[in-house]
Amino acid sequence: MKRLIERSRSVGEVLRWVTQNPGKVSASHYPIALHKLGQLLQQQPGPPMGAGDSRGPAGQVLEQPEFHVLCQAIVSGCAKFDNFSIVNCLYAAAALGLPGESPLVRVLEDESRSRLGRFNQKDVSMVFSSEANNKALEAIFSSQLFYENRQERFIRSMAEWLPRKAENLTPYTMALIAKYVARHRLREPRLLDTIANFLLKRGEQLDSKVIQKLVFPFSRMNYRPSNHGELFPKLEAILEQKAGSSPLATVNILMSMFQLSHFPQTVLHQVFSPGFITNVMSSPYALIVRRYLSLLDAAVELEFREYSGPRLDPRYRVLMFEHALTADEANRKYSYKGLVAEALRQLVGEECYRQDEVLPPGYCTDFLLWINRSGTVLPLSRVPAASRAPPATSPVTMSLRSSVLALTSDLQDFAPVVLSVNDKWHYCQNSDILVGSRAMRDRHLRLLGYCLVQLPYTELEKVSGIEEA
Repeated sequence: MKRLIERSRSVGEVLRWVTQNPGKVSASHYPIALHKLGQLLQQQPGPPMGAGDSRGPAGQVLEQPEFHVLCQAIVSGCAKFDNFSIVNCLYAAAALGLPGESPLVRVLEDESRSRLGRFNQKDVSMVFSSEANNKALEAIFSSQLFYENRQERFIRSMAEWLPRKAENLTPYTMALIAKYVARHRLREPRLLDTIANFLLKRGEQLDSKVIQKLVFPFSRMNYRPSNHGELFPKLEAILEQKAGSSPLATVNILMSMFQLSHFPQTVLHQVFSPGFITNVMSSPYALIVRRYLSLLDAAVELEFREYSGPRLDPRYRVLMFEHALTADEANRKYSYKGLVAEALRQLVGEECYRQDEVLPPGYCTDFLLWINRSGTVLPLSRVPAASRAPPATSPVTMSLRSSVLALTSDLQDFAPVVLSVNDKWHYCQNSDILVGSRAMRDRHLRLLGYCLVQLPYTELEKVSGIEEA
């Protein structure tokens, strides 16, 4: 039967073989028949086939009784089809141009979604590159099984076809995609640029909560989209209008832009204004907003010196983080920090370093050491108090500029060193590019006067034993 279908020279011949020999037709024959119909239709003259197009030879085929018999056979039997046949029928139906509301496509989509957990990577990619509509993409990116697992091949495949279909997606669907990409640190430029273009075209119609979800992957992956020259000014204009409608979302968007070294001055005037501050301090999420505002204020101090607008009132300043990040805590057993700690203990002694020290404006460091001009690591007892790191316990009265002065006043004698263990999750996936929050942390620590020594996991994983460490 397979050979007979593939050798058919006309649409009518394909339909006759399949519909007049039901006993000899198996599940695997249906996608072959649909594919063959698509090939034959491409060879016929007339208007190109489009979804729901009833003109010309292609449209006439879809109206033939034999074609409806073929579709009904697939609808009736697809629950018993193997995964391969389901996927290929759906892919062929999309290539044939069947409308999404047709019974055949609806049944195949429903059956595909019910089997998502059992599909292999190639099946998943074929299904959703053939559908690529809101319903299909929402299904896959809402799937907890898919969400929790990194599907790099599928994302690379999606980066090929999503730009052509993005304008038909809803903001909700695009936000789901952005959330997935950010969670798995997938630095795929084509996909990120597609999100950025979607945001540029639809930004005015979106509320701040959706915008923050679409912007987050850029800062997470430390990636400036190719249209940032247009996008960032547009985001500033939108935030100016909507800053007060969702304060937490506004602050999150600002944080993303700061991590990419973009500082929107007019929006800063708003978020540091007494009205905005009063509004957020009386809200249920006051503490988290205070943390973000404190870090934004510190970033202005360190990186946006030309800013002359309002600043965060010192009485509202708190540490951004009081301890290690959640991701670092969750991945502690996979971290190389324990190995480094033991090696450091044996090398210089516990009295010569501090571990997990939190430095203003709230950055947790792996190891903090002091070194003199000759390169000797000093015991803490020998480091003058004026040269030590400012206490992280008094953020209310902290002044970052005075902290810099305190650290550098005796720089000719002492240099504070931050030893940074960069584990795998501190980088974008399959990349040597640090995620945006980590990159901003490093910039700020350097601006505060610390010398940074990076220990990337790619080097640490080569170490064999404590002596090599």
